[in-house]
Amino acid sequence: MIDRSSGTAAQTRPLQLAPDLVSELLMGMRLQGVRYRRIEVTPPFGIGFGREEGRAQFHFVVRGEPVLRSPGGAVHVLAPGSAVLLPRGGSHDLLSAPDLPSRDIASFAQACLCQTVSTVQWCDSEACRSKNTVIFSGSMELDLGSMHPLVALMPEVMSVGTLLARYPEILPMLEAMEREAQGERAGFAGILARLADVVAAFIVRGWVECGCGDASGWIEALRDPRLGRVIAALHRDPGRRWTVAELAAEMGSSRSVFAERFLAVTGMTPVRYLTELRMRLAAQWIGRDGVPIDTAAYRLGYGSQAAFSRAFKRVVGQPPGTVRAPAERPTTAA
Repeated sequence: MIDRSSGTAAQTRPLQLAPDLVSELLMGMRLQGVRYRRIEVTPPFGIGFGREEGRAQFHFVVRGEPVLRSPGGAVHVLAPGSAVLLPRGGSHDLLSAPDLPSRDIASFAQACLCQTVSTVQWCDSEACRSKNTVIFSGSMELDLGSMHPLVALMPEVMSVGTLLARYPEILPMLEAMEREAQGERAGFAGILARLADVVAAFIVRGWVECGCGDASGWIEALRDPRLGRVIAALHRDPGRRWTVAELAAEMGSSRSVFAERFLAVTGMTPVRYLTELRMRLAAQWIGRDGVPIDTAAYRLGYGSQAAFSRAFKRVVGQPPGTVRAPAERPTTAA
């Protein structure tokens, strides 16, 4: 049965944006490196997730009422049919009772259902099957493209339940996921994985459109149709050598009016905003994607690696070489 009790999104102020602007801002969203698990366990149980750094986590409850203990220690009871996204992942647990210890999901025996989906079964016997808890869980890299800095502003737990009132079209997807997971028909694993991708995208889009969390300055900028065009342009082409005059033209105002409005809404100057955007993107490219430092500098419009490195250290607090994966860092002779 699908839980419809927590649809409270209608109480939030919707983000009034043209659909094409929302689409443009989110068109770079990708769920990369996705790995899903169908988990069936008999209570009492405790399963730990999120030990992998930088990976988002998605959980959909097919049967049972597990308790989610979030990275911050908050406890959420999940009803059958509910789905949650933890955009930054983090160490969290699914438990049959709040006070139970947990065991890392990686320590359970797993069988492969298809290329990206495996199954975990930790059950007493077939006689207890009706009492088992069934969860469809996914681990992924949540990539919002140039919007990636927004991940840090999202709440640690995002629920589909809070979006049902605003997006009733999610409900048939959840019901389809429930049927597929319960029926275990041919190809169900792949269908579940694709449905989970779509539901996760709805959760992210709903959060952006509702302007929730601590992203108030950015969201307020998007609520201003003219300023929203400027923000979209910066994120669309962060490597361009923008001038204040060009940005003011995007907004359709004078330079002084544009600069004053931008500072009042975002809390920073256009130059600082662009620099911080560039350095966050650079940190992502260099640290996660293994892009060479000089390539990142060129992509972001810097004429020299030295100038880029100075800007990076000023914003991030450390040189760009320190964010590279350990295997990619140069080693020194003993």
